[in-house]
Amino acid sequence: MSLPPQAAPRRWVDMFEQTAIALLLGLMTLITFVNVVLRYGFNSGFIWGLEATLILFSWLVIYGVSHAFRVTANLGVDALTNALPPRPRRLAALASAVCCLLYALLMLKGAWDYWAPFAGLKQTTGRWFPTGLDAATRDRAFYITEQIPMPHFLDFLSGWINQGEAYEKLPRVIPYLILPLGIGLILLRLIEATRDILTGKRESLIVSHEAEDAVESVAALNREG
Repeated sequence: MSLPPQAAPRRWVDMFEQTAIALLLGLMTLITFVNVVLRYGFNSGFIWGLEATLILFSWLVIYGVSHAFRVTANLGVDALTNALPPRPRRLAALASAVCCLLYALLMLKGAWDYWAPFAGLKQTTGRWFPTGLDAATRDRAFYITEQIPMPHFLDFLSGWINQGEAYEKLPRVIPYLILPLGIGLILLRLIEATRDILTGKRESLIVSHEAEDAVESVAALNREG
């Protein structure tokens, strides 16, 4: 069965996000497990294990925020909006979505401005929203992590952003990449959620009532029993 044209890009983004989350969680578990075995079994270990795990965890958290928007798992208080008639409730949901979009745009600017110097790129000008590129951006491409070794397959980065000088450790541009990438995914999910509210596919940005659904499921099982 063929998918509509707009479904294919969304499916690829979904697959990318889910695969990334699975890989991050798997790598965290693997590094931690191997380090424990080495420490207690061989009095050894990866000196860079803790730093790598912390970086992977930060990636997982930011990806998780985006995933929560996708599956409507983010929490919120809707006692007031649920008391409104359908039309005002929809307007309140749209107002909330617009506020979230503005916040995500601000976060994306901040994320880019923080990450860009480590990639040898320019920060943006403007206090709230980008108005151009700042020529006075201080290059921080030479900054490296504390202990994580430099993988050989990333050696090309030295020629791209570090003026040909080889990195002794993993450059910080890699772990900090999650900031613009993750916030960009969050913004994408918020745009999709706002569109769904406009088209009537969903009522709000927050999760459906999981507790109430769970109680109803248990009650249904008890009735069947």
